[in-house]
Amino acid sequence: MTRITTDLADEYETMFTLTPGKMRAIVEGFKDALELGLEKPHQTVAMIPTYIPGWPTGKETGDFLAVDLGGTNLRVCLVTLLGHGKFDIAQAKYRLSEEQKHDDGQKLFDFCADCLKNFIDQNLEIEEGTEVPLGFTFSYPCAQDRIDQGVLLHWTKGFGAPNTEGRDVAAMFRHSLAKHVRPASPSQLFSADFFAAQGLPVKLAAIVNDTAGTLIASHYVDPRARIAVIFGTGCNAAYMERMADIPKMRSAGMADDAEMAINCEWGAFDSFENRYLPRTKYDLTIDKACNKPGEQIFEKLISGLYLGEIFRIVLCELKDDGLLFENQDPDKLQVPYAFETAFLSLMESDQTDELLMSIGIFSHFFSLQTTLAERRFFRTLARLICRRAARLGACGIAAIVSKMGYLDEECVVVVDGSLYNLCTGFSDHLHEGLEDIFGDKGRNIKTYHAQDGSGVGSAIIAAMTTQQKNSPAGHARVYPPRQS
Repeated sequence: MTRITTDLADEYETMFTLTPGKMRAIVEGFKDALELGLEKPHQTVAMIPTYIPGWPTGKETGDFLAVDLGGTNLRVCLVTLLGHGKFDIAQAKYRLSEEQKHDDGQKLFDFCADCLKNFIDQNLEIEEGTEVPLGFTFSYPCAQDRIDQGVLLHWTKGFGAPNTEGRDVAAMFRHSLAKHVRPASPSQLFSADFFAAQGLPVKLAAIVNDTAGTLIASHYVDPRARIAVIFGTGCNAAYMERMADIPKMRSAGMADDAEMAINCEWGAFDSFENRYLPRTKYDLTIDKACNKPGEQIFEKLISGLYLGEIFRIVLCELKDDGLLFENQDPDKLQVPYAFETAFLSLMESDQTDELLMSIGIFSHFFSLQTTLAERRFFRTLARLICRRAARLGACGIAAIVSKMGYLDEECVVVVDGSLYNLCTGFSDHLHEGLEDIFGDKGRNIKTYHAQDGSGVGSAIIAAMTTQQKNSPAGHARVYPPRQS
């Protein structure tokens, strides 16, 4: 017989619940961290200037390629900007293996170049003598001195590819692109042009964080968009800041009223101070066991990479205490990260009397039988973990909104990532948290899904960069795209 009781569920509710008062304290600490990151380099919340030259005009047009290296997949896109906030997109998706995330860094960029070549070969015909501008969405913190260069500060989202941190990843990607030989025309076969025609017919014009790309893409479509947030494998935010309010950029020589997109890299909030975030013993266990202990603490409480693991560790502890899975062997559940965050959403949304979704998950993936009382507890625990993540995300959004003075008018926040898009109740928990922080004024903050934001954004930024220099976009004739 199961020993799961109402008192046990109440214990976890207390553990994972953020009160409005606690949330407001987190917001104040968050605002201080944002300001410090703008004032000085090398802070916990890095507040990285992106060198994105302000907002798009909406008049950007042409064909642009984008490579989007995320936490789970690599996407290659051809984006045709039509102006007036409209675009067409053809894209392919390639799965990243765990081995690739930890193999030599140059091999990772070779894979990116190989996928780009495969996409071009299957879907495009690029006019001879032209190069299509390429935007590279690289979803990891980089220090930049210009838009087409970026030195990787440190890996996040479980990546650990060696020989990469401290290096210019744009240069590494260019090196991989140059390994490919372009198809030669018959007239080139016996000429010096053949030997000069090295590399893919692209020009890497910009390296962009995924959140900053989402910000720019969303503003291109809807000029009301002011803040972009990613809640997916990782978590981050970006917004547009006045140069006058970025003290560490005073030597850049830009006008005070100019604007620059800031990549917050807020996943590191409170990583070293440990003053604001209420971490449970399960959060501490995850941090200790990961490849970057002590780093990205805020992200480890929020992102899709970790929520399923928090749930799994709780269940393993309860099994060890004799409270779950009586007379069963939970070997499959003992494997780190075996419990996917997607399972939490499925369990939380299950409205069947017997909670059939939990039956299916535990029997199919873990060969475990469950009682109704256990399944009810699982649904409660899943809701608590996801709700805490959303309410912490609300704290981060609230800090930017409060700092920028956006609260008294409608503020549009565009959001991308699997947690926001696919996790049942995440959006509701997020807005509930904003109202708990700000009261009725929290309703002035509107969120909506940014479709294809990161890839489209890097293409738009490539357009902004090349067209500012009066460099024409390349032209590509598109075959019917093969989705993958």
